[in-house]
Amino acid sequence: MADVKYDVLGIGNALFDVLVRTDEAFLVKHGMTKGSMSLIDEARATAIYNDMGPATEVSGGSAANTIVGIGSFGARAAYVGKVKDDQIGKLYVHDIRSAGVAFNTPPAKDGPATGCSYILVTGDGERTMNTYLGAAQDLSPADIDPAEIAAAKIVYLEGYLWDPPGAKDAFLKASKIAHEAGRKVALTLSDSFCVGRYRDEFLGLMRDGIADIVFANESELHALYETSDFDTALKQLRNDVKLGVVTRSEKGCVVVTPTDAVAAPASPITQLIDTTGAGDLFAAGFLYGLSRDLSHKQCGELGALAAAEVIQHIGARPLVSLRELAQQRGLTV
Repeated sequence: MADVKYDVLGIGNALFDVLVRTDEAFLVKHGMTKGSMSLIDEARATAIYNDMGPATEVSGGSAANTIVGIGSFGARAAYVGKVKDDQIGKLYVHDIRSAGVAFNTPPAKDGPATGCSYILVTGDGERTMNTYLGAAQDLSPADIDPAEIAAAKIVYLEGYLWDPPGAKDAFLKASKIAHEAGRKVALTLSDSFCVGRYRDEFLGLMRDGIADIVFANESELHALYETSDFDTALKQLRNDVKLGVVTRSEKGCVVVTPTDAVAAPASPITQLIDTTGAGDLFAAGFLYGLSRDLSHKQCGELGALAAAEVIQHIGARPLVSLRELAQQRGLTV
């Protein structure tokens, strides 16, 4: 087995987030489904951007947010994602490397611009995402370095990767390499609409053992098993995956294996500002704990802590050291 170089390596759509606070009327005007993630073309991206108010712009992407969070806990983290060699792409590379994350994916020299996600945050903190994949959709198996994958304890993949065909192939290649090296593969289902598009394929990934660990929120879990009954869906999840982690907002989370189930509470917050990145940062805390061989409950507590930090400000990345925050709360790191 290769020496461990990284605690967690994430693979995802490298996207620059453009966040703005808005109202329900804006969503209606642009035909958006509140709380969803929609793929858009460059023309629609331009139309939305031109109609948006003052925005906060920051490097994002679901798996990238998770990996930055893992680095904030003090773990060794790496990321694979595609940007273009343009101004936004250069900003993206700078941001993720400055967070202490190894990022060595060669940028695209031509083709579409670096991808952007236009995120509308309404007064209740709910986020509605409109994503122009741009260069991110050109991630391919050639961008997967076998030595880097084999050197990671856990390889973390986002469900959104299932949209671009080349990224899907990169996903499968990375999973095969990881398992051949005796590593674990984690998958986040990403979004209930994403689950709706690829339900059968996601179930195949779980049942065929391509994904060892699966993260989902309640709506994604219900979409996966096409049932509104939580207990029924949870029972099916336990039969389909080695380790399943289901987040339930203020109810905390439930962690299941075929033989066990434990719950961990949500972490208290002062004010809900923006739910963007809540699931991403929960996964960061949980995976960090898993890489340190902590109990499933302890992993859930770290996930809850990270999620609580990120939903109390605009943006999907932590503004403080999650390691120091955990230590202040008396959690094991």
